[in-house]
Amino acid sequence: MAEPMSLLEIESIETCYGLSQVLFGLSLSVGSGEMVAMMGRNGMGKTTTIRSILGLTPARAGAIRFAGQEVRRFPSFRIAQLGIGLVPEGRQIFPNLTVRENLVAASANRAGSPDPWTIEKIHALFPRLAERGNNMGNTLSGGEQQMLAIGRALMTNPRLLVLDEATEGLAPLIRAEIWAVLATLKAEGQAILLIDKNLSAVMRLADRHVVVEKGRVVWTGSSAALAAEPGLRDKYLHV
Repeated sequence: MAEPMSLLEIESIETCYGLSQVLFGLSLSVGSGEMVAMMGRNGMGKTTTIRSILGLTPARAGAIRFAGQEVRRFPSFRIAQLGIGLVPEGRQIFPNLTVRENLVAASANRAGSPDPWTIEKIHALFPRLAERGNNMGNTLSGGEQQMLAIGRALMTNPRLLVLDEATEGLAPLIRAEIWAVLATLKAEGQAILLIDKNLSAVMRLADRHVVVEKGRVVWTGSSAALAAEPGLRDKYLHV
């Protein structure tokens, strides 16, 4: 099978918080229509990688290319405008806006998609958001807030959807619903980069896995390859 055309390419980035270096020459890529899972224990640099991609914690060295354009020195708003939608850890929805207002506030179709995301399409994906449309963001359950965070990111019509801890802390039924939605998005050709600790779900859905340890990529490969290396999972993924 042909390799998907690269949409995101990260090459040898180094990122620091003050004098504390977190990423040490980290590289990864996400192809068009591909789902890539970034995996590793807490504190290994996964969220910092996402922050570097978005320009929230700029990398001090290396290259970050999106759709062939070097973006490492771009401000975060310009990177988002190029077509990266973020579902951040902790959701970070607008608490004093209604569900509908949260969705409308993020609405954009800068790439001119002929079939853009609309509130109606988000409601079809997450019927609970339709039921809660007039509720304030801070009245939603954790699962509903995560649905809203995903819907808000989709309303930007992203070329790449990035999820940091896609289902962390959610009830099993809500997790299952979100995994089903991600499977639907993948089937529709949405490129996805995600972090999540649910190994079985990630291995079922992702095309490739990137294992991060102390700010470096120590392994990358398919779900089948990861399943064939239980020692690797014990060494780098299990607490």
